[in-house]
Formats: sequence, structure tokens, C-alpha cells
Amino acid sequence: MKLKIISMFLLLIPVLASAQVVTLTPAFATENDSIVITVNIKLATNKSLVGYTGDLYTHTGVKTTVDDWQHVIGNWGVNSVQPKLKRIGTDLYELVIGKPRKFYNVTSPTEKILQLNFVFRSADATKQTENIYATIYEPGLNLTILSPQSFPFFADLNDTITVKAVGSNSTNIYLYLDNSLINQTIDDTLSYNIIANEYGKKWIKIVAQDNGGETKADSFYYVVNPLVPIQALPAGIVDGINYISNTSVTLSLYAPNKKFVYIIGDFNDWQIEPSYYMNMTPDHSRYWITINNLTPQQEYAFQYYVDGEIKIQDPYSEKILDPWNDQYILSSTYPNLKPYPIVGKTEGIVGVLQTAQAPYQWQVTNYTRPENTDLVVYELLLRDFVATHDYKTLKDTLSYLKRLGINAIELMPVSEFEGNESWGYNSMMHMAPDKYYGPKNDLKAFIDAAHQNGIAVILDVVLNHTYGLNPLVRLYWNAQLNRPAANNPWFNQVSPNPVYSWGSDFNHQSTATQYYVDRVTSFWLNEYKVDGYRFDFTKGFTNTPGDGSARDNSRIAILKRMADKIWQVDSKAYVILEHFADNSEEIELTNYGMMVWGNSNYNYSEASMGYNDGNKSDFTWGSYKARSFQKPGLVTYMESHDEERLMFKNIKFGNINGSYTIKDTSQALNRIKLNAAFFLTIPGPKMIWQFEELGYDYSIDYNGRVGNKPIRWDYQIQPRRQKLYKVMEALIKLRDNEAFRSSNYFTSFGGAVKSIHINNSSMNVTVIGNFDVINRSINPSFQSTGNWYDYFSGASVNVSDPQATISLQPGEFHIYTSVQLPTPETDILNDVDDQRDVTIKNFALEQNYPNPFNPVTNISYMIKQPSNVTLKIYNLVGEEIKNLVDANQNVGKYQVTWNGKDNYGGDVSSGIYLYRLTAASSGKIFTDAKKLVFLK
Repeated sequence: MKLKIISMFLLLIPVLASAQVVTLTPAFATENDSIVITVNIKLATNKSLVGYTGDLYTHTGVKTTVDDWQHVIGNWGVNSVQPKLKRIGTDLYELVIGKPRKFYNVTSPTEKILQLNFVFRSADATKQTENIYATIYEPGLNLTILSPQSFPFFADLNDTITVKAVGSNSTNIYLYLDNSLINQTIDDTLSYNIIANEYGKKWIKIVAQDNGGETKADSFYYVVNPLVPIQALPAGIVDGINYISNTSVTLSLYAPNKKFVYIIGDFNDWQIEPSYYMNMTPDHSRYWITINNLTPQQEYAFQYYVDGEIKIQDPYSEKILDPWNDQYILSSTYPNLKPYPIVGKTEGIVGVLQTAQAPYQWQVTNYTRPENTDLVVYELLLRDFVATHDYKTLKDTLSYLKRLGINAIELMPVSEFEGNESWGYNSMMHMAPDKYYGPKNDLKAFIDAAHQNGIAVILDVVLNHTYGLNPLVRLYWNAQLNRPAANNPWFNQVSPNPVYSWGSDFNHQSTATQYYVDRVTSFWLNEYKVDGYRFDFTKGFTNTPGDGSARDNSRIAILKRMADKIWQVDSKAYVILEHFADNSEEIELTNYGMMVWGNSNYNYSEASMGYNDGNKSDFTWGSYKARSFQKPGLVTYMESHDEERLMFKNIKFGNINGSYTIKDTSQALNRIKLNAAFFLTIPGPKMIWQFEELGYDYSIDYNGRVGNKPIRWDYQIQPRRQKLYKVMEALIKLRDNEAFRSSNYFTSFGGAVKSIHINNSSMNVTVIGNFDVINRSINPSFQSTGNWYDYFSGASVNVSDPQATISLQPGEFHIYTSVQLPTPETDILNDVDDQRDVTIKNFALEQNYPNPFNPVTNISYMIKQPSNVTLKIYNLVGEEIKNLVDANQNVGKYQVTWNGKDNYGGDVSSGIYLYRLTAASSGKIFTDAKKLVFLK
């Protein structure tokens, strides 16, 4: 294309480009050239690889005329496949590409390579750069700027700026300053020194011209900053985003020892503009600015550009955009997600602000939380609980959880973490819900609905550490040592705990960290009406060297200060600590009103498997009284996200005696019932891990420890597992009685036969059980003579001798109460084989689950007498889409799966469909239909 030189300048679109991390030889490499890549790691935005001395690999592909990131070589992290670079100096590497069409296996003659894409990473994949790009040129006239290497370029007054440019096939190169010609050559190379003798922003444009008059142009700007304006922070402004009106916002960034800060974003096309130069407070600790004339309710992406070196999102952002991971979030999960800014305008994570947001209309404003001692917490990881991994579907499971009887849900971390699929402990942002789970109002709607169902919501929060994309980490980072800088206000350079250390370690003695922690904890209480927190690894909230197990008075003070601030906002909020520290410390913290996790997984798993040597199966430490706690502050659990599943260990390692084998699924499930009877009846708060109530039997290490686990909602219709659910339900309901709030209880948990005795004015309770694989006898030690009642059978037992022994078969247990209670469903303690017919009283078609779904959904139905059964999918105009069942079936409960395919194996479109069950028997026809939603 031929253009006049002056018109070319007017058409230029300025962009913010990163430093030249990779250089190509030849400089104007085409897709047909043999190319050598030189990599300067020091110029990368992510400095984690600076100083790295191990092997360096690259995840690489190309941008072509088809799309970006095409023809990627190998799979991420597979070192045997992905290219390895050659070290040629400190932080310098070389990669021989050769001819890119061959290197990347681009075979279609119509597909052109436009760009090479790279992410460089360490051999163990713990360190990596951002996405880095290198242009592939068309043959002919081209131009590239060699110096300066980063744009925009910041200079001090009267600095000399060396501008170097080279053209291919060029006969003239012209240099313009603010559209005025200041230099030209009749060669293919230009070098010129500019004196930056004025404050402000200056545009440099370079134009190359060939013999035919065709031109190529490029441009950049440099900035000479004036003195930073010193102005006090306006009254009422806090760090972060402050909405002043429907059209204005004030931003405040705590950044002591930084030289200057600009705001870049959608509102200024991501350019450095003098009007977005931030003020500094008189104490030089904060930068702030008020931005006016914003469009109400419009989302604006933005960043702080600090010292001309670091671009970060606001640390208090309630929403961020991620250039690497947002593209994989389905529109069904997060509709109308704002796209990341156009590539080339900025890089890295950006924050989002939006004035005039419509507030969520809470339906429940007077929710009363369960008392600490009554808590039965259900811990879940949203990703592995519902296939859609979104709050909307999670809300649909509340009836299931309410029926179980739990009264609190603990969500594993849902604030923005690095990547999409994660347990959430690789935290990045602490006030932004992770978009992989849906929009913020969907989370609020879930909490609202939980409260409507009498269920509290507790957030798992990670404030011991965070990772490299956190803006507080990046703002003060020592690239050479690959750790927080010595002057980082929030983080220790290294963790004082060498045994347990992840990411960057928060310094909880720092007032900056304490301010940040208090902002985070008050935010979720106020904005989302959460009911409290489970704090991850609180034994790390200290600067005392060691593994954190010893009593630490400084840590006690830190945690009390944090709890006090929480209770100033909400006096009834739960504060639960994953602590595992010295018992005297946990006594003091629970006396103060906090709760601590009580890990009894090992003991319950040994008992469940039938191993009772020594103290292996002793549950004593699961009782808050045994720990000398004065308050019921011990949240005991048999399973958590961090522990192996009891059912897996039962089946894998269960004890055997003759025909009695715990490896058998039936007995394995019965042993979980036995465990539950000696878990849920101990007074004090309890926690259940997701699907524990159904006997989930996949190992914690299935698909890797933190990898995705199978979501087995179909366990609900397996009679054996359904009975376990009903036993857990009955035991949780039993806890409604005042007796289970009593502190007057005694346990005997040593050996194979165990007992619990609870004394209360409302009712006495005696629990006995045999954890062996042989028959055992036990002295029940009833508290009194007279009538006692077996909770699960309803049978009355007249006790004339409280010490008379009772013989128990392996796995047998009884819960006796001095007051007769409503009897749970009969026969739920006895196992039913999966293949046996259960009592079916009616024909029934159940709602599919999950719904909406992608990629598969389950449809369950019941047949009460032998019938000819059809189950078909129809579209809304009545056309048959898929015939799922057409068979004669006996009495029973059935489940089928639909994968969104039609009768010919093709994919159906997103939309609403009907599924219809027809059962014909003895001249009568039962039919029912329900709607389902398929979302691609």
C-alpha cells in the first residue's frame, strides 16, 4: 500500500508495547527465512526467571491468518516435547527456529504466519514469563525500532534519548518529533540523539521509504515527568476504588518509595496522559487521582503504571480481567464478560471499575446463625461438586444439603486465584470473586438462598501467602533473588517457616498487612453477607522462626487483633482457624471466641478400616473437652479437602476376618455409618467433606492431588449409599436435642469397643459400638436403670443392671436415649446390594442433574411394575432428538446419561429440550415429561 508520508503519520494508532524480550535474526524475518531467536529474560515483565540457572523451555505456537496460538508444539509442561533453549549468557538464551513453517508444521499454503508466540518457563514449571510475541514480516519494505527498547519511554529532563531504527529495502529514513522533521538518512539505518529538554509527552515517528515511494512507519512517545503534585488525600477516601458519584471515581494506591504513578485504561485508550498523572500525599505514602466524566454503569478496565516499569491492577479490585484465562470461561458461566483490552494496548492482569452499579436486592436481611456448638459444616470445592462449576447450579443443590441437615457451607477459596481450575489456595486477589464460578451477583444470590434455607455460608480465605500475579507482590519484587523486595510493606522476603511455605509470605506484624487483612475481612461481611471465615494455615501468621507448632504469643496477639476487627463489623461472625499449633495456644484462642480445625482423619480411618492397635483408632482428641477447651471451639472432621477419603481406604486397606471384609463396598459403607455415630454425637461443631455422606471412594490423589475429581451425584440412587446418607441425616437431626449441647459428657475411645455418655437435664445418651472385625462385648455403663430407647430401631430396652455387658457384632453400634425420640427410617443401618430391587411405590420421573448441563446430564426414573419403557428427548416443536431407552424393564430405580448427541451421533444445539418417560403395563400407561437445558 502506498501512502503519502504525512498521511501515514495521521493514521498511526499508538499502543503500549513491552520491552524487546526476544530479538530475531534476521531482523526482518519472514516465514521462509531461517531464524535464530535471542531471549533476554531481564526484559520480561514477569521477572521470576531472572537469575534462574536451570534448563529453560518454551511453550510456543504461532499466530496465523487462521487464528492466534495455532500449531502449538506439544503440551504445556511436557519437557520431552517442548523446545529447550541454549544458555548463551546470564539471563540470555538462544533458540534456533530454522524455517518457521517447518518448525511449527504449517502445511496449508493459504495459511500465513504473522507472529511467533512464546511463554518461557523453568524445567519444573514454577517460574515463567508472560506471553511474548515476535513479528514475522512480509518480504519487501519493513521498518523496526532498535532503540529505545521499551515503549513508552520515560526520561528525566535533559536526558539524551538515542533513537535507532533500521529498514529493509529502504533508501530513506525520516525522523519526526511531534510531526516536525528533525533528521533523515539516505541509508537503511538511522541513529540520532534527542535531548529531552521539555516536560511532557513527545511523539517520535520514523518513516522508511523505498525507491518506489512506498513507505512504512512506526512511532512511540517519550515522557518527561514534571514534579509529582503533592496533595492531601480527600476526606473519606480509602485505598482502592472509591465511587464518588455516578460519573466519577477516586483511586488511591499505597505505594511508599515509588517515584510516580500514571493511570492507564479504557478511559484514555491506555496511553500515558498528563491528566492521569497521580497526586502524591504529603507523607509520600499514597498516590491518588479523581477521574470524572465516566459513563454510568459502564465497565472500565484500568491499571496503575508505576515508575514506568510496573503495570498492576488495583489490589482492592472487585473484578479483574485475565489475558490468559478469561478466554476459557464459558458464556453460560459468566454471561457478557467484558473482553480483555485489545492485545498490544497493555499486558498482565487489569482491574475493573464501574460506577452506578445496581445494588443486589437481598431477600433475607434478618438471618440468625447457628451457635458455634451446633455447627455442622459442609466443606465443598465448587469445581468438583457441580459439573457446571457455577453458583447458579450450586444454589440448586441447597435442597439436597438442607435435607441432609447441615447448617453451614464452607466454600473452598472463591476469590480470584491464578488460573481457572484450582483448589483456590494459589490466591491472587482477595476481594474479587473468581469469574470461573460466575458473576458476583450469582454468588450473592447463592448466599441469600442459603440463608433462606437456614444455612450459613463460611468462606475459606487465604491470608498466609499469595502468588506472583498479586499486585502487592509485584509492586515491590526482587527480580534477582526471585522473592519480595526488602522494602515490600506487606511481605517477608522469605518465610520464617522453612517447613511449610508457599508463594510469598505475608508479614502479619506489618501495619500495611493488617490494614489489608481488615479491609478484606470487612468487605465480604458487608458486601456479601457471609457468616464468617475459615482462615487457611494460621500457624503461619507469625514471624517467629520454626515450623509454627510451638506456642507463639506474638501469633496469638496477631490473631486476636484480626478477630477483634472482624467482630467490630459483625459480632457473631465465625472465625475458624486452620491452626494445628500448641494446645495451650488453641485453648487461649478458643476461649477468646475463635474456633480451630480438629483433624481426626487418621484415627477415624484406622477405626473404620478395623485397626485398633495402641492409640491408632482413639478419637479422644476429637473432643474439645479432652483438649481442655472451655468452649466448644473444636471443629472436628473425619475428612477434609486435605485428607484421604475414608471409603477409599476401607476398600483399599480394610481389615478382613473370614467372611467379614471391610474391603467389600457394603461393609465399607457400614463402617462409615459406625464412624458417623461416634463423630456426630460428640458435642461441639463438626465438619463433613463433600460427598462424604454418600461414601465417596476416589482417592485424594486421583488425577493428581489437586486435579479434578469425578462428580458422582449418581451415588444418590445407589441404595447402599442412599442409606448412608439417611444415617448421616438421622444423626445430624439427633443433634437438635439439647443434650448434644451439653458439656457434661464422657468418652471411652481406646481399644476396639468405644462409648460416649452424655448427661443433660433434657435427656441422657449412651452410644456404644464395636470397631473390631470380631464379636466384642462392652459394659454400656448406662447412667440409670429404667427404660432406654434405641434411636435407630425405636426399640425400648428396660435396664435393670446398667453394667450388664452387651455383645456386639463387628461394626455394630447403638445410640440409646433416656427419652423416646422419633425413629428414623427403618432398615437404613442394614446394607442393600446395588443390584437388588428396592421398594418402589410409584412410577416417577425425576429432574435431570445437572441442569443446565454440558457435557452430560443424568436422568433418573422409577418403575413400580414390569413395563415396556421408553425415554426420549424432544425439541420444543415435538421432533424426536434422541431415543435413550426402549426396552422391557423390571421394578426398580434406573438412571441414564445423555451427552447432547442426537440419534445420528451429531451434536445438538444449545437450548431447551423435553424428555418424556412412558411406561406401559397391564393395559395402563404412565407418562411424564420435564424440561432440560443444554448449554454449549
